[in-house]
Amino acid sequence: MTSTPPQPALGSEGQRLGDPFEPTGKRLHRVLGAVPTGLLWLLVVLWTIPSIGLFVTSLRPGREQFSTGWWTVVTNPEFTLDNYQRALFDPPGGTVEFSQAFLNSLAIAIPGTVVPIAIAAAAAYAFAWMDFPGRHWIFIGVITLMAVPLQMALVPLLQLYSGGASLTLFGFTFTVFPDLGLANEPISVWLAHTAFGLPLAIYLLHNYISSLPGDVFEAARIDGADHFAIFWRIVIPLSKPALAAFAIFQFLWVWNDYLIALVFLSQNPDASPLTIQLVNLVTSRGQGTELLPAAAFISIIVPLAIFFSLQRYFVRGLLAGSVKG
Repeated sequence: MTSTPPQPALGSEGQRLGDPFEPTGKRLHRVLGAVPTGLLWLLVVLWTIPSIGLFVTSLRPGREQFSTGWWTVVTNPEFTLDNYQRALFDPPGGTVEFSQAFLNSLAIAIPGTVVPIAIAAAAAYAFAWMDFPGRHWIFIGVITLMAVPLQMALVPLLQLYSGGASLTLFGFTFTVFPDLGLANEPISVWLAHTAFGLPLAIYLLHNYISSLPGDVFEAARIDGADHFAIFWRIVIPLSKPALAAFAIFQFLWVWNDYLIALVFLSQNPDASPLTIQLVNLVTSRGQGTELLPAAAFISIIVPLAIFFSLQRYFVRGLLAGSVKG
């Protein structure tokens, strides 16, 4: 006697309700499709109110910021670009101009995003489709590194950047890591972000790359393609959604970082990013408070541009593999 699988309940119009075999992505689309459009727009408006208020406040004179709320701009529209001009080129409390700090943040965030993604993509492909001894154990070892907190490694890394590392055995001193003069240089910051961003990047990209159809790789090998050609011409184009999704997370993490930049660049204020200069913008006597909204909005322009330019890839990367039946 054969048993038939349980059939999902049907709604009033024959729609399936609570199908246990329905993929997560299809279920998500079905649930979102049932939400009224007006409610979604209401949530969008509520979510963007703080950003709108920040932008409006950044355009108001200092006396108006301290005396009235930003919503009074409807009855008293008074705007000025002086806050942006002073924040960028004449900060009262910052040691460097905000425009220079903006370039410093780019010099840290771009390598801190591109380098770990490039290394992680190659490593993920190797773990997923290359057969070598100890592959699974090495992969497990890489994943366990995600449990190591970054804060625990700040002091050892600072010592490593400042004087290198040496080991003394039986009266002989061996140089483990030479002194490369990385202390108080931007490279020290994005190297730290690269090292601690790699485990998560390898894990996420491995899950995506390992789900790619193996028939495509087998056909490429029959045509004479080596691993580098397969990785560059097949894996990278097919992995754009996953790469873009992680690029957004990594870029936002590096761009908004304060602690690592403060530890590694404390003796070199000329290389400090926006996060440090934003804290130093206001003097000990409170001068420059009216510039904080303008400076804060400047600091979020690039993350907003990155997110909206990669939004379609970001959504596809989050739902990658969830709609496969």
